[in-house]
Amino acid sequence: MKDEFLFVYGTLRRATRSEMYHVLARHAELVGEATYQGKLYNVDYYPGVVPSDDPADAVQGEVYRLRNARVVLSRLDQYEECGHGFPEPTEFVREIQKVHVRGGETVPAWIYLYNRTTANLELVQSGDFLDVQSH
Repeated sequence: MKDEFLFVYGTLRRATRSEMYHVLARHAELVGEATYQGKLYNVDYYPGVVPSDDPADAVQGEVYRLRNARVVLSRLDQYEECGHGFPEPTEFVREIQKVHVRGGETVPAWIYLYNRTTANLELVQSGDFLDVQSH
């Protein structure tokens, strides 16, 4: 069975200590700090990421190796309100994207991408949601 990875960049990161982070921590192993080539927006009390063609756009986050991907992703789909049972188009979509683990390795990882217009949202210049949370 091949490993499945998840990239988290917002309320699922360790530093937030959110309820869903604890679910993730029980069912996954932290691989390390990582970046995703995208733009990070402050949606509300949570962020959203969209892919970017510019290599200078780096979203900060963490990569986890999922122990039971089906169970974890099902719970996270509910948390992110995407997938079966949610009206289309959902606010987030889960896709496999390449992420860069600190130290050089690139892995394909699940990521929840923002699926709405970013026109009226604040761009997080640093690419790190923890910078927004500390304000």
